[in-house]
Amino acid sequence: MRMSRYIIVGILLGFILYKSEAVSWFRIYEMFRFQSFHMFGIIGSAVVAGILAVQLIKRKEMKNVLGKKITIKDKAKTYPRYLIGGIIFGMGWALAGACPAPMFILLGAGHTVFFVYFVAAMTGTFIYGLLRKRLPH
Repeated sequence: MRMSRYIIVGILLGFILYKSEAVSWFRIYEMFRFQSFHMFGIIGSAVVAGILAVQLIKRKEMKNVLGKKITIKDKAKTYPRYLIGGIIFGMGWALAGACPAPMFILLGAGHTVFFVYFVAAMTGTFIYGLLRKRLPH
């Protein structure tokens, strides 16, 4: 029962992303070719909302549902991990036509070809888990 609110929020987010065409391959293609502002506007507004939410959490010293103070640790400034990870993520996004989160939305919308993408994403995550200790972090 406690998890139902997360399922409802996930369904709502999926509905919003689908209706805003944020999971549309054509919109993503336009973004990578710099032909449309649509996706940049969605991503930019998400970044701004994230920055505001983190600042609010830090300044108001908010607590989680268990009553513990939320602490957000600073990230290590190791640029190779961000460059290599960003390049791999971007290549996968460009090749698949969707970033990882929308694959569930697209599967739910009936685009069964994304099952192949889902299997590839899960395989890549598993391989990363095996190699994590040997990779630069």
